[in-house]
This record gives sequence, structure tokens and C-alpha cells, in this order.
Amino acid sequence: MAEHAARVLIVDDDERVRTVVSWQLEADGFAVTHACDGAAALDRIASDRPDLVVLDLSMPGVGGLDVLRRVRARDDGPPLPVIVLSGRSGETDRIVGLDLGADDYLVKPFSPGELAARVRSVLRRSGRTAPAAVCGLVVDPDTREVTVDGTPVELTAREFDLLAFLARHPRRVFTRAQLLQQVWRSEPEWTSEATVTEHVHRLRHKLETDSSRPRRLRTVRGVGYQLEP
Repeated sequence: MAEHAARVLIVDDDERVRTVVSWQLEADGFAVTHACDGAAALDRIASDRPDLVVLDLSMPGVGGLDVLRRVRARDDGPPLPVIVLSGRSGETDRIVGLDLGADDYLVKPFSPGELAARVRSVLRRSGRTAPAAVCGLVVDPDTREVTVDGTPVELTAREFDLLAFLARHPRRVFTRAQLLQQVWRSEPEWTSEATVTEHVHRLRHKLETDSSRPRRLRTVRGVGYQLEP
């Protein structure tokens, strides 16, 4: 999974924060690395070239603002997206962080789910669309390739569109009518909801070990479908 997933570097001197953020981002299909201070973060950025950095401001030694300043001073390619995750809630700190080039700013205590959503949003805005990885399933929106446990899977264009949409919203439940609008760009009165059911059925046969007991593409009775990490 980590080979294909977008790489996120978490920089925070609090091990509990690094652990909670890692659990959430890894569950959402990202490859996560850590740094416990600013100096280690700069080394990681140079060696690992992550796709995005989640950066704490208050750290001993080289602080978060210093890291952000040095990252933005580099001129060796597209800007590295940075989300500041900080215990400083004052307006001045927020303004300074954004003025130095932070792409987003989230104050502690925070919702891990909201942070993951902001990571996805910043990656999209930066043009670094993240391949989604769910239970060994990797969906690459740029190449339109899908693998299951490292094995390529051939999908039709519409099957891929449906899977990619669900992969962008892990755990969220969508009705058939919503999927018709979002994937087929059609209202239910123009396209039968059975179309969605048939495509889900075909996807399960291609993606699941046992299509009668799916662990990835799940049915929520009386509602619709979800892709479960």
C-alpha cells in the first residue's frame, strides 16, 4: 500500500499526536512517516520528499515556523504542501503561519477525521492527487489503474469511475440515487438505480475474495453502499 499511496510526513514532538494522526491517515490510505522535531523534519523532507507535511509549531530546537520558512525558501520544484497543526489558537500565530506559506491551519485539539479531509483537499488543490488505498486495494486516479494486493485488476471506464468516487470518500455511505448523480451525472428518473446495483455486483466479483461476503465494498441495508477501510 505504501508504495502507491501519497506520502505524508507528520512533524510533532508529542508521540500521542503522531500516533493518533498516523492511525487516521493510514486508515485513509496514506503512507505516513514521522519526525519528532524540526531538525529531523528537514532531514526527512530532503531524503523522503513527502507529498505533504503536517507540521506542529511548538517544538524544541528548530521550531515549526523555522521549518516552514526553510521549506518555502527552497526553489527546487513545485511547492511542498504544508498543513500547520498547532496548539496556538491566537490570530497572530495563524496569520504568521499562513503568511509564511502554510496551505491550511488546524488548531489542537482537533478531529483526526477533519485533518484527513484537509489533507485530501490540500493534495487536490496542489495537483498531487492521492491514489486511494483501502484494504490492499489501490486506486490511482491519474493512471486509472487499480490493483488488489499488488495484482492489477481490469475495470471498465464506469466501474473505475464508481470505485474512484467511493475511494475518495472512505466510510461514507451513498444512496444509489446519489451515486447516479455523482458518477453517472444523471437523475434517477433518467437512469435506473439498478444500474448502480449491477456495477457494484461486478466490482465485487473483481475486487473481493468472496463477493458474497464483501469486506471492501459493503452494503448498508436500507441506505446504500460504502467503501470500508
